[in-house]
Amino acid sequence: MSERVAIFDTTLRDGEQSPGCSMNLEEKLRMARQLESLGVDVLEAGFPIASEDDFAAVREVARTCRRPVIAALCRTTPEDIERSWEALADAARPRIHTFIATSDIHLQYKLQKTREEVLEMSRRAVRLAKSFTTDVEFSAEDATRSDLDYLCEVIEAVIDEGATVVNIPDTVGYTIPAEYTKIIETLRNRVRNIDRAVISVHCHNDLGLAVANSLAAIAAGARQIECTINGIGERAGNASLEELVMAMRVRRDLMPYETGVVTEEIFRSSQTLSNITGVLVQPNKAIVGKNAFAHEAGIHQHGVLRNRLTYEIMTPESVGVKTNSIVLGKHSGRHALGKRYEEMGYALSRPELDKAYKLFTKLADQKKEIFEEDLVAILQDGFAQIPERYKLRALQATAGTATLATSLVTLLDTAEDREMTETSAGDGPVNSVIEAIDKITGLRGSLLDYTVRAITRGTDAVGEVFVHVEFDGTSYTGKAASTDIVDGSARAYLNAVNKACYARARARNAA
Repeated sequence: MSERVAIFDTTLRDGEQSPGCSMNLEEKLRMARQLESLGVDVLEAGFPIASEDDFAAVREVARTCRRPVIAALCRTTPEDIERSWEALADAARPRIHTFIATSDIHLQYKLQKTREEVLEMSRRAVRLAKSFTTDVEFSAEDATRSDLDYLCEVIEAVIDEGATVVNIPDTVGYTIPAEYTKIIETLRNRVRNIDRAVISVHCHNDLGLAVANSLAAIAAGARQIECTINGIGERAGNASLEELVMAMRVRRDLMPYETGVVTEEIFRSSQTLSNITGVLVQPNKAIVGKNAFAHEAGIHQHGVLRNRLTYEIMTPESVGVKTNSIVLGKHSGRHALGKRYEEMGYALSRPELDKAYKLFTKLADQKKEIFEEDLVAILQDGFAQIPERYKLRALQATAGTATLATSLVTLLDTAEDREMTETSAGDGPVNSVIEAIDKITGLRGSLLDYTVRAITRGTDAVGEVFVHVEFDGTSYTGKAASTDIVDGSARAYLNAVNKACYARARARNAA
């Protein structure tokens, strides 16, 4: 009988701390629903004390996702712990996750505390958290650079106070597999009450060893892995959920462990996160990269055609990658579209199908063939939850080698129910369009990042545009898909504008 390893997903907390990966409430809820479909055991929804938005996100995720354990991170202060519980109060399965550093370098320079003070703070924090919920996790930040005797003392103390999970994080990606194995084995052998808690690991990828370290810890006796989709996170990121899960599945002969992850949802989870954040995985990324199941070398192609096992250690279908393309056209009906979405795993309600069909027919007028990637793009771009303060009504742009780029843009201001038109000139059609939008909205955005990629095939491919825009010191992401890159750029920029407007409106209402 294989042993069970719990998958603790921290995409919404640690992952969101990755530069450019911040998410608003609606985006966090969308990602949380996908993580629930993926089958993660624990979903860390955020750090409630950090901001009002983070608090609201944890509370809404806790109310929405009922199957997984919902965790909230907090320091060892009473204020942090109480705020976390307030956010988690409506969760079906709440977990308070409290942490404090235990390495001497953190104690001296960050906390300016003695070992005795940190030990007592750890005890009090777990005791208080335990008064709210039976499920309490304690993390010894920077554990892999901590004195091992002191780490054992702290872990034993927090288990005595009621911690049900003890996390031994490699916070700065410093350790290597053999050393990490020794740390976990030492805790199992020397902490007298270790059998009363689950050992968890949380590895960062600064040396590219996060997945290897996590698997080494599991072999040594840890039974919870903390990880993120696409491996996003602070600095070089976290251990990649998809790599960990598939490594255990493919090499079950050496790692006889089970997880509750529905592996067929892995690719969709990866794509959902990339679509929300605008941060794409590199083509050669394991499991979910564009080239993960591509074969170009002739000898590889020959082998795969004879038997896929020659060069594929897992099937694309096992992680949710469809090897077949779908060809739909403008004459396809709602039933065919709904059936294909159903086969792809999207159960659309009738109003949702009607909306998708309207977008589908509009795209079908622009393209000869509609592929599965197009259908995903329709859902991702057309089902955004942010209220649209401004809608694009008309766009005309001209550019050339011997003339200045100009544009004419018409927007509908839904708040005032009126259309406004502006013209502008700029360094290229995209720049001129953005300048015209800024004139209409009165917002002045600073474009931090601009990415375009083709998400379907052919000369009439749909292009997906991602932007990071800063308004008054706050960064927002925007995205859109279109067969016209200038149109897509305008819509992506407007998506960021509408997020900024929405955030300002929420801030005014909160005040």
